[in-house]
Amino acid sequence: MNTQIESKTDPRTDSRIRPLLRILRNPLVSILVLYNLLLYLQGSGYVFMFSNDVASAPGTPLLLPSGQLVPLVTGVFIIASLLIVYLSYAYFVERRSVSELALPPLGRELGIGLLLGFGLFTTCVLIAMAFGLFRIEGIAGWQNLVTGVTWVTVITPFTEELVFRGVWFRILEGVFGSWVALVLSSLWFGYVHSGNAGETFVGVAAIAIVFGPMLAAPYMVTGRLWISIGIHIAWNYTMGKVYSGAVSGGEQMQGLFKTTFQGPDLLTGGSAGMEGSLIAVLVATTFTVVMLVLAVRRGSIVPSPWQRNA
Repeated sequence: MNTQIESKTDPRTDSRIRPLLRILRNPLVSILVLYNLLLYLQGSGYVFMFSNDVASAPGTPLLLPSGQLVPLVTGVFIIASLLIVYLSYAYFVERRSVSELALPPLGRELGIGLLLGFGLFTTCVLIAMAFGLFRIEGIAGWQNLVTGVTWVTVITPFTEELVFRGVWFRILEGVFGSWVALVLSSLWFGYVHSGNAGETFVGVAAIAIVFGPMLAAPYMVTGRLWISIGIHIAWNYTMGKVYSGAVSGGEQMQGLFKTTFQGPDLLTGGSAGMEGSLIAVLVATTFTVVMLVLAVRRGSIVPSPWQRNA
């Protein structure tokens, strides 16, 4: 898996552009530029989708009589914009092929990721039910499966995978190797969640130490983002729109099932939700260890510079 940023320059490039390209190809500069560009695009979409000027009530997603039309169209536009910026930077600045978003395995690997995300979170629920912590009390409404799914369950996971695995992890891996990149990108991934309203110290620590590696490990195995994107989307969707839970310290969502989740914070995660619970930490850690072992056996771990020199 080639994680190095190629430094070749088009000889036809104007001499005034070449110094700028050299600056933009610097790993730190690339991280800062792409990180801020992608988050700016996501934030702009958020402002539009939840605009107080045209929504029926403050903070209410734009809806047409057809239901999800405006959020759906807006979501597609945001994701398309993110991809255009990401691919353009790779093509015009980094001068590389974007193997992490290769199209041939998209359907298969995205499908695998979606199944894994649903299965992992459902495993957490089943364990919590076995301990008498989690109860399903009935059906809240089938319509909850399709209403309000665009932002937290699709756009945010997609953006975060581009930003934290496609930008942070990939570039750091090319400089420092896989293990250092895993640690640094996961720590930053946890830190940015610390501002969530209901997030706790334990929840942030779990995101940094457990869930960041859980999402990076499939990329380390395949060299592509599709499984990670699928896991992240399905995890958030299952947590919020199936089992009516709070996603990463946010408000409790309305999902398919009416549920109660009560017990000590160590096992329920408290206001952070299932992600901050010991149950989810153990399930995610088990999955991560299996994936990292697979990455090592496949020889897809990029060595650190000092290992390469040795």
